[in-house]
Amino acid sequence: MINHIVMWRFKDTARGKTKTENMAEFAAMLENLVGIIPQIRHLEVGTNVIDSDTASDVVLNSRFDSLEDLDLYNTHPEHQKVIALAKEVVAERRAVDYETP
Repeated sequence: MINHIVMWRFKDTARGKTKTENMAEFAAMLENLVGIIPQIRHLEVGTNVIDSDTASDVVLNSRFDSLEDLDLYNTHPEHQKVIALAKEVVAERRAVDYETP
């Protein structure tokens, strides 16, 4: 099992929208990938509730059967739309991918 964890910090404003508006749209787009991309085994999106200098704004916790399935997810056209939005609204991205039995 491959665990794919990503955390983002958003710009205060982008595309004429507030940080909160962009976060909500982004989170919804991620959640909508379930059922569209069959390789997703688990997908959970959370938004931060305690603001601090070290906090991220949105987190993705997802799981895939293999690195190949993760690659299919990453290159899927619907996921590419999420990446395109991220390039406009995200200030910083951190990710970790790790394997569990």
